[in-house]
Order: sequence, then C-alpha cells, then structure tokens
Amino acid sequence: MDFLNALVALSNFVLVPAIAYGSQLALGALGVTLIYGILRFSNFAHGDTMAFGTMGVILATWWLQGLGVSLGPLPTALLALPFGIAACAALVLATDRVIYRFYRAQRVTPVILVIVSMGVMFVYNGLTRFVIGPDDQRFADGARFIISARDFRDMTGLDEGLAIRTSQGITVLTAIVVVAALFWFLNHTRTGKSMRAYSDNEDLALLSGINPERVVMVTWLLVAALATVAGTLYGLDKSFKPFTYFQLLLPIFAAAIVGGLGSPVGAIAGGYIIAFSEVMITYAWKKVLGYLLPEPLAPDGLVQLLVVDYKFAVSFVILVIVLLFRPTGLFRGKAV
Repeated sequence: MDFLNALVALSNFVLVPAIAYGSQLALGALGVTLIYGILRFSNFAHGDTMAFGTMGVILATWWLQGLGVSLGPLPTALLALPFGIAACAALVLATDRVIYRFYRAQRVTPVILVIVSMGVMFVYNGLTRFVIGPDDQRFADGARFIISARDFRDMTGLDEGLAIRTSQGITVLTAIVVVAALFWFLNHTRTGKSMRAYSDNEDLALLSGINPERVVMVTWLLVAALATVAGTLYGLDKSFKPFTYFQLLLPIFAAAIVGGLGSPVGAIAGGYIIAFSEVMITYAWKKVLGYLLPEPLAPDGLVQLLVVDYKFAVSFVILVIVLLFRPTGLFRGKAV
C-alpha cells in the first residue's frame, strides 16, 4: 500500500503536471523550430506571439460567454481558438510583410534577424499589455476536474488522491491531435513537402519552382496556430499573464535546442525533457520518500533541490550544457 501511495503521490505532483507542461512546451518549441528550420533565424518574439494569440482567445471567450455560449464541462476557450488563431495569424503576417520581408530581401545574416525579432518582441509585449492589461486573467470555465483527489481515494481506498484537471487532459489530447496533424501536413501534402525542401536546400528548391513567398506565408500561419494553441493550453492550465509568456521563452528555446533546432521530433522530445527536469528538481520529495523509506530513515526536511521560483534556472543550466557539449541537440538539428 505504501508503494501505491508513493506512486499516486508521484503521479499527482510530478508525472501528470510534467506531461501537461511538456505538451505545452513541445507545441511552443515546434513553432520556434519551424521558424529556425525554414526561415533560418531564432524568433525571440515567439513567447509574446503566444501571449497575443492567447489574448485573442480570451477576448473571444468573454464575448461567447456574454452571449451565453458554452461547451458544458469543457472550456469555452476551445470554441474561441479559431478567433485567436486568426488574430495571431493576421499579426504575424503583417509583421512579416512590413518588417521581415525587407531584411530577407537584403539577405542579411541571421543575427540581424534575431535582433529585429527582439524589437518585435517588445512591440508585441506592449501591445498585449495595452489591450488586456498586465494582470492575471483567468478564463477557464466548465468542469474543473476529470477526477478529483477525493473521488480517487473513495474508489481506491488509498491515503493519497490523484487529481487530474480538465485542462491537463485537454492539453495532452490537443497536443496529440495537433502534432499528428502537423506531421501529416509536412509529410503528405504538396505544400508541406515544399516547406521541407525549402528548409533542406533553398537554392535547389527555388530552381525546382517552389514559391518562396508561399512557403513563408504557410510557415507563419502554422506558427501562429501552434503559438495560440500552446499559449491557450498554458493559460487554461495555469493563468494568463503577459509577462509569464515572456519568461516562457527560455524553456521553449531550451526545449527546441535540446531536441535539435530544426527538428520537429526533437522539439517534442526536448519539451518533455525540460518539463520533467523542471518539475522533478523543484518538487519536494518528502512525501514520496516517506512512503518508500523505513520510518527511521524518513526525511525531516522537504528534500527539495530548488524552490519553484527558480524553475527556469533548470532550463538555463540544461541549455548551457547542451550548447557547450552538443550544440546540434539530441536529434542532430542545425547547430546554434
């Protein structure tokens, strides 16, 4: 029984949150790796792109709620996702037409585009704060739990309860559907194959008659969709605050680089590696060890390596280690 209680406690506080958080990071890292692999620069505005798309979802959610529209036990934000994706797509396409297209025509070095994306990041951040404000915004509605800790204890008779929030279940299912759809698009459609060819060899792709502007446009549309979905899932699971999405840029880039920049599979793997690392290092293991160890050896302290406030330091350390010893990442993407 003690082993089962330890397993439930580990699942409740480590496994389930890390899987949900890893799914959110994986979707965010996919957007970063698409930009790097196809447009060949690191988009530092990606976190604030997520914030803007999520803001569009929140505003549409409030509008639908005002009309009395809901999905019952599911969040109304799922209905509002197309509105947020459309708003985000309009923003990134306008940004590309007004700003990035000029620098592509000049064939500037990637570092120039990185600097430009930092300027875009500050503009996006200011725009989002101006429209929705800098404070926390909670927009989740519907049923809170798929299964609550009390119901789990009643069903199993264990001392520990397992709680799975609706937002966590939706995150994992949505991530599976989105990733499957993206891989199908990249591997089985003419446009997806054109994007892969453009990423592998731009000059040869142009000689083959591939329209570069179409590739760029589709890339930004995919990035807008991934950013909005990832940001919305994170907001439903935690809460929405523009500055939090700016901070998410670090673990998202760490996930993309750990997996291998330019590798979609690597972005997914990197997302889960970063998520599990952050959650496990900042979790207080006292309860789990108390079940597993004999009473005389049970720890008195929290057995916590880092407090939760420093979880992004874990991403930073992993990022530095990977850049020093394996800059191409686990799946041998493009070197940073």
